Amino acid sequence: MRFRAAMIDPSEALPGRTQAIRIDRKHLTLGVSMHGPYPSGIELAYFGMGCFWGAERKFYETPGVYVTASGYQGGQTPNPTYQEVCSGLTNHNEVVMVAFDPAITTYRQLLAIFFENHDPTQGFRQGGDVGTQYRSAIYFVGADQEREARADLADYQVRLSASRFGAITTEVAPADTFYFAEEYHQQYLTANPNGYCGIGGTGVSCPVGLL
Repeated sequence: MRFRAAMIDPSEALPGRTQAIRIDRKHLTLGVSMHGPYPSGIELAYFGMGCFWGAERKFYETPGVYVTASGYQGGQTPNPTYQEVCSGLTNHNEVVMVAFDPAITTYRQLLAIFFENHDPTQGFRQGGDVGTQYRSAIYFVGADQEREARADLADYQVRLSASRFGAITTEVAPADTFYFAEEYHQQYLTANPNGYCGIGGTGVSCPVGLL
């Protein structure tokens, strides 16, 4: 594996394929299908916060989350593989899809989990994981999510600056196609309790606070 410290021109992205990665089993922790359609009232959110193994666990352990999935988003290559994403030649990010019930857990509470459980100031890396696929990102669904994400980011920047952290590098962009990662990535830390996590925050609380 090699890593890239910069995005490539979209015209240089790998061509990918028409066949999607198949996920036939149910969610290992929540016991439901990872595929939609989801029950009425369920909303979607997408977060990139480094390696998706540990990030996914943070969300599927949260009350009000109906289902989660690890996957790829934010790039140009259709139906990419893990190896292609790690090559830096797709512009995709490792992302967690979160299907949640806003009557139990709000989007702002999910944003707090996002901000408090990684370092959003590190650019194309997260700790020892280096590459464009590890960038901090919020891929919003609709104007309400965008407004909340940008407002919380601004508030969190004030707190980080007060603690002598640098500028937030989180990508905030509309959610585009979410591609499921290979089955062995899904709920990785449920299947491998002693597996690599890599998740860690700055120790600075988000204005919303912990659940």
